[in-house]
Amino acid sequence: MPDMPESYEMLDWKGKAKKFDAYVFDWHNQGKTGPLIWKDDVRRNVNQTTFGLYTAIGDIRQGPMHNGGEFHESLNSLAALLGAGLVGIDKTNQDGYNYVKMVQNFFNSDNGWNIIMNNTNPQVANLGGGYGRDWWYDVLPNALYYAMSDVFPNVEGSEQIMRQIAEKFTQADSVLNGNYDYSYFDYGKLCGGRNHIPYQQDAAGGHAYVLLSAYKKFGDKRYLQHSESAIEALLGQKESRFYEALLPLGVYVAAYLNATEGKHYDTHKLLDWVFDGCMSDSGRKGWGIIVGKWGKYDVSGLQGNILDGGGYAFLMNSIKPAWPFVSMVKYEPQFATAIGKWMLNNASACRLFFPGNIDLKNQWAPEFRDLTDNNIAYEGLRKADDYGKESLKGVSPVAIGDGPKWIEGNPTTSMFSVYSTSPIGILGAIVDTTDVRGILKLDCNATDFFSVRPYPVYLFYNPYSDNKYVTYHAHGKCDLYDVVGQCYVAENVAKDRKIMIPAKKARLIYELPAGTRLSRKGNSIVANKKYTIFYK
Repeated sequence: MPDMPESYEMLDWKGKAKKFDAYVFDWHNQGKTGPLIWKDDVRRNVNQTTFGLYTAIGDIRQGPMHNGGEFHESLNSLAALLGAGLVGIDKTNQDGYNYVKMVQNFFNSDNGWNIIMNNTNPQVANLGGGYGRDWWYDVLPNALYYAMSDVFPNVEGSEQIMRQIAEKFTQADSVLNGNYDYSYFDYGKLCGGRNHIPYQQDAAGGHAYVLLSAYKKFGDKRYLQHSESAIEALLGQKESRFYEALLPLGVYVAAYLNATEGKHYDTHKLLDWVFDGCMSDSGRKGWGIIVGKWGKYDVSGLQGNILDGGGYAFLMNSIKPAWPFVSMVKYEPQFATAIGKWMLNNASACRLFFPGNIDLKNQWAPEFRDLTDNNIAYEGLRKADDYGKESLKGVSPVAIGDGPKWIEGNPTTSMFSVYSTSPIGILGAIVDTTDVRGILKLDCNATDFFSVRPYPVYLFYNPYSDNKYVTYHAHGKCDLYDVVGQCYVAENVAKDRKIMIPAKKARLIYELPAGTRLSRKGNSIVANKKYTIFYK
């Protein structure tokens, strides 16, 4: 990837996430799309009214008048709530609704699975979106639910749901016993299943993440043991089995357990499996991190299929790895420069999915450019059009979406994906700019869920060939300690202070209260004999 993308441009992701929330959760949206939210009063699993969000604009399967109003996806709703909470929006009390309580209907107790699933019931499962037959769709909602529950703690019924999820995942890992060679897992019957979908061994990474979160939340050693068992099953693979979203969560678990439990898991191998991608004919071949320039646009850092038509990136998949990767560097700072460089490329390129941030000639449906006031992005970005549109021959890249392929009659507008845009609050919480173009300030605490976070921690990466000075805005009188360089960059900072970021290197800066005493303990640094700062 380039140290500094030539076509670099950074959006105000926090502001964008807030506008997305206001647009999507507007029950009286007067825009061209009309409301994208509706009430689902069927009361599946929990005796309460819940809500649905359109997966894509104009999807004919959805809304209050289709399929009983029950076809909506937790991966959409949960990501939207998590993202909103991360940028400071209280979704437990917004316009008279406790949305965090309302999504508990996705906890599928009626079918005996007792986990969060992508739909509220199997009756709508075959309409699309994965339910009980595509493993990542069944695991990721539980990771999202745990993350959301850390952002919004103490919601009635939430702890009970988290406990039951943890118990199910513990039972599942016990049954699997290191063998994750399945397309899906039946959490009711507690047995693996195989179908036309490639085996998803990286589901072990998702299991490990949820169980680690449960351990951090509840302190039950069984959850820790099975998190370790799952990550060892993941590491036991002979090659990358990257598929959609779960392997990056496993990277975080490996790093965290290395730092806190004295493990020696090969985090580097797992990172390579994500970035280099799955190249096995028996897996989701080509799934990885894209590197390159399509037309005049740098697209390095985006996630999707490296091979499909020369490359097919997805916004949701490009955002989601920021969640585990940026917080992971706290536990293995040796990856700070690599992750800083990736985030610079990725966060810049993510803008290209939005119709207002890519040229009209590079869009499949430029006539709908203003449909959502630039609040909803295209689902994907392809190196080349795969629909065969005459005007797009030789054009690269193309902002595009699969919505019209999902079901006959779906409109062109279904290329605009609420589902893909819903997690942008993750970028909003992590990514901030500095007074030097291209040097970002990445919040490493924002998505380090259920962890002790006593001090602000920020990752700065300098893409330039010479040292640069950025202004650090202190929260109070503090000392700034760089874990990567293992040195103070400033002491007794009272207000703003210029700090130096070395050429093509990263700093991982802990903002410590002024006068904090540091001591060494093994491979770590301890602050005031209480809080551990990790380094290797």
